[in-house]
Amino acid sequence: MPTHSNVLEIAGESILPGTRKRLEIKVSKLFDYTEMVIPVEVIRGKAPGPVLFVSAAIHGDELNGIEIIKRLLARKSIGRSMHGTLIAVPIVNVFGFINNSRYLPDRRDLNRCFPGSASGSLGSQMANIFMREIVEKSTHGIDLHTGAIHRTNLPQIRAQLDDRETVELTRAFGVTVAINSSIRDGSLRQAAAEKGIPMLLFEGGEALRFEEKVIKTGVNGVLSVMRSIGMIRSSRLRKAHLAKEVFIASSSQWVRAPHSGALRVRKKIGSMVQEGELLGTLSDPYGDAVVPVCSSKKGIIIGMTMIPLVNQGDALFNIATFEDSEIVEEHIEERDEN
Repeated sequence: MPTHSNVLEIAGESILPGTRKRLEIKVSKLFDYTEMVIPVEVIRGKAPGPVLFVSAAIHGDELNGIEIIKRLLARKSIGRSMHGTLIAVPIVNVFGFINNSRYLPDRRDLNRCFPGSASGSLGSQMANIFMREIVEKSTHGIDLHTGAIHRTNLPQIRAQLDDRETVELTRAFGVTVAINSSIRDGSLRQAAAEKGIPMLLFEGGEALRFEEKVIKTGVNGVLSVMRSIGMIRSSRLRKAHLAKEVFIASSSQWVRAPHSGALRVRKKIGSMVQEGELLGTLSDPYGDAVVPVCSSKKGIIIGMTMIPLVNQGDALFNIATFEDSEIVEEHIEERDEN
């Protein structure tokens, strides 16, 4: 496990305790020889402590996390009085970011390329660099995401919640909903877990958007985690943006379109639904041949499509199940009102 040594080296740059430095990790060049670099800002407190990486835009079109990191870096509470080190990486997939795309130029998903290799595909090489320069020098991690294109997610934490320390970090982050999510092959979470580094994945909102509530939730969640692991002694967190209780979903499942057509949504994100309850309707161009879309189980809508034109089999509503969905809905509504 990494420690707060006198000198931290990233991309050949040395960062001493009590200093703050911006640097660039070279990854590759475009075919016109434009240099592609991953921007990084490192803030080191004078006192020893954890080394936390916070990353965004592993999927290049997921913008909320970029703004979360910008605001995090602007906080006066993060500085020389901090214990330990913050490694902030606002844009990991720089190729996807400049193209407003989730993917790399070869259509690979960077979050399926970890831990990578020095001689593999572009994604594999980028993953290898990120592991070597960032993850392996950290003790904890938070990766910031949104829903995919034309989908939105309720603010939530996805993590492997059979690990006690990860559960504590999840509760500290302070969102209402957490998903006990199995680790996917090739993901950053898998690679971090294999290194013994507890990591959270925050999901909120949709791609190619800045969403103020999601951004505030993310900023306050990261600060709360930093406080919980002893990096900052205090921060003026707005209680409205930290859940009083975190509810862990036992499972989640997408309801898919039983028919092609135009979708009219009847429920909103965060709503509780009963098994068999109407979520929306599908119709043809004339408004005829109306087909109902019903919930397959009782639970909370934690994700949904944002585009009304769907084909048969498309994912429409993501329903998470809880021991008591009514209480979860009450907490979500209370949070939205504040």
